[in-house]
Amino acid sequence: MASQTNAQTIGFFAQWHEDVHCVFGRDPAAHSVWEILLTYSGVHAVLLHRISHKLWLANWKLTARILSAFAKWMTSVEIHPGATIGRRLFIDHALGVVIGETAVIGNDVTLYHGVTLGGTTWNKRKTPSHLRQ
Repeated sequence: MASQTNAQTIGFFAQWHEDVHCVFGRDPAAHSVWEILLTYSGVHAVLLHRISHKLWLANWKLTARILSAFAKWMTSVEIHPGATIGRRLFIDHALGVVIGETAVIGNDVTLYHGVTLGGTTWNKRKTPSHLRQ
Protein backbone atom coordinates (compact mmCIF):
# COMPACT_ATOMS: atom_id res chain seq x y z
CA MET A 1 0.00 0.00 0.00
CA ALA A 2 3.05 2.22 -0.18
CA SER A 3 2.04 3.57 -3.59
CA GLN A 4 -1.31 4.73 -2.23
CA THR A 5 0.32 6.38 0.78
CA ASN A 6 2.83 8.00 -1.56
CA ALA A 7 -0.02 9.29 -3.72
CA GLN A 8 -1.82 10.78 -0.73
CA THR A 9 1.20 12.72 0.51
CA ILE A 10 1.26 15.04 -2.52
CA GLY A 11 -2.32 16.24 -2.13
CA PHE A 12 -5.44 15.55 -4.13
CA PHE A 13 -5.16 18.29 -6.78
CA ALA A 14 -1.41 17.84 -7.18
CA GLN A 15 -2.12 14.18 -7.86
CA TRP A 16 -4.73 15.11 -10.49
CA HIS A 17 -2.18 17.47 -12.05
CA GLU A 18 0.31 14.60 -12.32
CA ASP A 19 -2.35 12.27 -13.75
CA VAL A 20 -3.15 14.75 -16.52
CA HIS A 21 0.37 15.95 -17.31
CA CYS A 22 1.95 12.47 -17.44
CA VAL A 23 0.06 11.96 -20.71
CA PHE A 24 2.40 14.32 -22.59
CA GLY A 25 5.35 12.00 -21.98
CA ARG A 26 3.48 8.87 -23.09
CA ASP A 27 1.19 9.93 -25.95
CA PRO A 28 2.69 11.89 -28.83
CA ALA A 29 -0.85 12.69 -30.04
CA ALA A 30 -1.58 14.78 -26.91
CA HIS A 31 -1.59 18.47 -27.83
CA SER A 32 -2.97 20.36 -24.83
CA VAL A 33 -4.23 20.01 -21.27
CA TRP A 34 -7.72 20.96 -22.47
CA GLU A 35 -7.67 18.19 -25.07
CA ILE A 36 -6.65 15.66 -22.41
CA LEU A 37 -9.24 16.87 -19.89
CA LEU A 38 -12.06 16.88 -22.43
CA THR A 39 -11.37 13.78 -24.55
CA TYR A 40 -9.18 11.18 -22.80
CA SER A 41 -11.49 8.58 -21.26
CA GLY A 42 -8.60 6.82 -19.48
CA VAL A 43 -7.73 10.06 -17.71
CA HIS A 44 -11.40 10.59 -16.80
CA ALA A 45 -11.53 7.08 -15.33
CA VAL A 46 -8.42 7.63 -13.20
CA LEU A 47 -9.59 11.03 -11.94
CA LEU A 48 -12.99 9.63 -10.96
CA HIS A 49 -11.29 6.65 -9.32
CA ARG A 50 -9.29 9.01 -7.11
CA ILE A 51 -12.57 10.36 -5.72
CA SER A 52 -14.29 6.97 -5.39
CA HIS A 53 -11.21 5.52 -3.68
CA LYS A 54 -11.27 8.30 -1.07
CA LEU A 55 -14.96 7.55 -0.46
CA TRP A 56 -14.15 3.83 -0.20
CA LEU A 57 -11.44 4.46 2.39
CA ALA A 58 -13.84 6.72 4.34
CA ASN A 59 -16.24 3.74 4.50
CA TRP A 60 -18.75 5.34 2.09
CA LYS A 61 -18.74 2.05 0.18
CA LEU A 62 -22.10 2.37 -1.61
CA THR A 63 -21.42 5.96 -2.70
CA ALA A 64 -17.98 4.88 -3.94
CA ARG A 65 -19.50 2.00 -5.93
CA ILE A 66 -22.16 4.28 -7.45
CA LEU A 67 -19.49 6.76 -8.56
CA SER A 68 -17.36 3.96 -10.01
CA ALA A 69 -20.41 2.60 -11.89
CA PHE A 70 -21.02 6.08 -13.31
CA ALA A 71 -17.36 6.29 -14.33
CA LYS A 72 -17.62 2.89 -16.05
CA TRP A 73 -20.71 4.04 -17.93
CA MET A 74 -18.98 7.26 -19.03
CA THR A 75 -15.54 5.84 -19.91
CA SER A 76 -15.86 2.07 -20.62
CA VAL A 77 -13.18 1.60 -17.96
CA GLU A 78 -14.07 -0.31 -14.81
CA ILE A 79 -11.98 0.47 -11.75
CA HIS A 80 -13.16 -0.87 -8.41
CA PRO A 81 -12.98 1.84 -5.73
CA GLY A 82 -10.98 -0.51 -3.50
CA ALA A 83 -8.17 -0.90 -6.05
CA THR A 84 -4.84 0.59 -5.01
CA ILE A 85 -3.41 2.82 -7.73
CA GLY A 86 -0.13 4.69 -7.56
CA ARG A 87 0.85 8.00 -9.08
CA ARG A 88 0.73 8.91 -12.76
CA LEU A 89 -1.31 5.98 -14.10
CA PHE A 90 -2.12 6.50 -17.78
CA ILE A 91 -4.74 4.35 -19.48
CA ASP A 92 -4.29 4.86 -23.23
CA HIS A 93 -7.02 3.70 -25.65
CA ALA A 94 -8.91 2.74 -22.54
CA LEU A 95 -11.80 0.67 -23.88
CA GLY A 96 -12.34 -2.55 -21.95
CA VAL A 97 -9.90 -1.99 -19.08
CA VAL A 98 -10.97 -3.68 -15.83
CA ILE A 99 -9.13 -3.10 -12.56
CA GLY A 100 -10.50 -5.20 -9.70
CA GLU A 101 -10.63 -4.52 -5.98
CA THR A 102 -7.57 -6.64 -5.24
CA ALA A 103 -5.35 -4.97 -7.87
CA VAL A 104 -2.29 -3.02 -6.77
CA ILE A 105 -0.79 -0.75 -9.44
CA GLY A 106 2.46 1.09 -8.78
CA ASN A 107 3.69 4.48 -9.99
CA ASP A 108 4.27 5.47 -13.63
CA VAL A 109 2.26 2.64 -15.20
CA THR A 110 0.71 2.77 -18.68
CA LEU A 111 -2.14 0.41 -19.56
CA TYR A 112 -3.72 -0.15 -22.96
CA HIS A 113 -7.16 -1.40 -24.02
CA GLY A 114 -8.43 -4.82 -23.04
CA VAL A 115 -6.40 -5.25 -19.84
CA THR A 116 -7.84 -6.96 -16.76
CA LEU A 117 -6.02 -6.71 -13.41
CA GLY A 118 -6.98 -8.44 -10.16
CA GLY A 119 -9.47 -11.17 -9.48
CA THR A 120 -7.19 -14.16 -10.11
CA THR A 121 -8.31 -15.97 -6.97
CA TRP A 122 -11.35 -16.34 -4.72
CA ASN A 123 -9.20 -15.23 -1.76
CA LYS A 124 -9.80 -11.69 -0.53
CA ARG A 125 -6.27 -10.29 -0.72
CA LYS A 126 -4.42 -7.66 -2.69
CA THR A 127 -2.66 -9.03 -5.78
CA PRO A 128 0.29 -6.91 -6.96
CA SER A 129 0.65 -7.20 -10.72
CA HIS A 130 4.20 -8.58 -10.49
CA LEU A 131 2.87 -11.63 -8.56
CA ARG A 132 0.18 -12.56 -11.12
CA GLN A 133 0.80 -14.84 -14.07
